[in-house]
Amino acid sequence: MPAFNEEAGIARAISQLLATDFGVPFELIVINDGSRDRTLQEASRAARNHPEVKVISREKNAGKGAALRLGACSASGRLVIIQDADLEYDPREIPRLLAALSEGGCGAVYGSRFLGRTRGMSAAHLFGNRFLTLATNLLFGSRLTDMETCYKLMPRSTWNSLALTRDRFEFEGEVTAELLRRGHRICEVPISYKARGYELGKKINWVDGIKTFATLLGCRLRR
Repeated sequence: MPAFNEEAGIARAISQLLATDFGVPFELIVINDGSRDRTLQEASRAARNHPEVKVISREKNAGKGAALRLGACSASGRLVIIQDADLEYDPREIPRLLAALSEGGCGAVYGSRFLGRTRGMSAAHLFGNRFLTLATNLLFGSRLTDMETCYKLMPRSTWNSLALTRDRFEFEGEVTAELLRRGHRICEVPISYKARGYELGKKINWVDGIKTFATLLGCRLRR
């Protein structure tokens, strides 16, 4: 769980994950990515008396991709899934992704907002998500409906094999492109999504969309 300036909701996000029955033992790794507010203190308080929660903090903000690489280095479980700290995604739907992966035939499982119920997404973000997903499908011959989704589940061994390098939101394009380049089949399951606005702390913008598109092109052209 990467977190940057999420003091208002980080404790609730941790508590909700701890209250979710995943059907398997799990660990939660929270990465405080150089927050300038009380994110670290709130996360540490929520993790108290919960040995399955590990809080890692870095002094300077490096971006979502960099935070996730740091978290993955500290992971010990067989599987890895990403959970944003803002609870736009409902952790109670993670077991649906776990079930799809356990059925076999999938190298990774994505939770698709566009196969499920999406609320509050702006027209600009809807267009950006649709465009980047279309670009992914055209470049890599896939049939995804939601490349930009946060919920990406895969074996940790697969994650480690991808040699990811992108530091910020363009991570979403890089991880998907590298999965497809290596021949992994990405399956999708429907999930619900409740977007938050910039006034509530949303951070991704159109510049990140351009960088993600450039990342997709770069991965396609890489030998």
